[in-house]
Amino acid sequence: MSFENFPTGNIPEQKPAPKKRNYNYKGILLAVLIAALAGTWAYLVWDKSKSNEQKQQLSMQLTTSDSSKNDLQRELNDAVMSLDMLKSTNARADSLLRTKDKDIQDLKTRVQKIINDKNATGSQLAEARRLIKQLKGNIETYTAEIEKLKNDNIQLTEEKRVVTVERDVVRKNFDSAKTVIKEKESIIDIGSTLHASNLNVMGVKEKNSGKEKETATAKRVDKLKISFDLDENRITQSGLKEIYINIIAPDGSVIVIPDIGSAKFVTREGVEKLATKKVEVDYKQGERKQVQFELAKAQNFMPGDYKIEIYNNGFKIGEAVRSLKKGGLFS
Repeated sequence: MSFENFPTGNIPEQKPAPKKRNYNYKGILLAVLIAALAGTWAYLVWDKSKSNEQKQQLSMQLTTSDSSKNDLQRELNDAVMSLDMLKSTNARADSLLRTKDKDIQDLKTRVQKIINDKNATGSQLAEARRLIKQLKGNIETYTAEIEKLKNDNIQLTEEKRVVTVERDVVRKNFDSAKTVIKEKESIIDIGSTLHASNLNVMGVKEKNSGKEKETATAKRVDKLKISFDLDENRITQSGLKEIYINIIAPDGSVIVIPDIGSAKFVTREGVEKLATKKVEVDYKQGERKQVQFELAKAQNFMPGDYKIEIYNNGFKIGEAVRSLKKGGLFS
């Protein structure tokens, strides 16, 4: 048996080896599971809360969007109503707006399309708001233009009124002047009417020798010789004057012989008369003029009164009567 040599001295005391701990893995696993389950529930609760919050935000956004759309619709309706009022209250406005109708309709259509879009975005709503603002601006411009036209129309109306008043004054003065002129012309016209004097009617018997003898016996009269003077007149202008001579037979009929120039004339009373003879006399202003006229026998002269009337300018300017008697046994 061999022996080993050990160093001398104090030999250290050896400690016992530590005992291995006996961990409870089941408990740890259970704790982990509980913690995981708690985390899951916490996440679920948080997620649901988040989802509710998002739904609430979405609901608020939809509410806000609907409110914005309602506001936009109201503003659009107000703008359209303003346009309709402009059209209905002013004919000039209606005429002006008809020329702008396409632009107005385009703006209205674009805004209404955005309002009707259920999925309209905020930027689209902002665009609709901008378009409505543009439409309102256009309405203000149209209103200003219409007001200007109205003021221009008022000014033109006033100018027209002034011109009308001035025209009426001128017309009144002109009418007064015309009346005065017409009255003066009428006076001159009447004053220029000639006057017949020294009217003489004579029955004449023509002898075989050619000599003439005055007679008052109807069956012996071969012709009537009429003579008269046209008196001096300083108003009448020189020139040819129309003188109408009427010879009325005893039976009241006017003696008409077309071959000697019978004619019609109108009196100042507007009565149309038939004249036995129309004579044109070359009259000189301010001088006396003698006129002679003969009525040859176209048929036998009947006994009775022959009335001779002289007319000028529609007025009777002289008359005379010549009586022819029946012939006796020794006539």
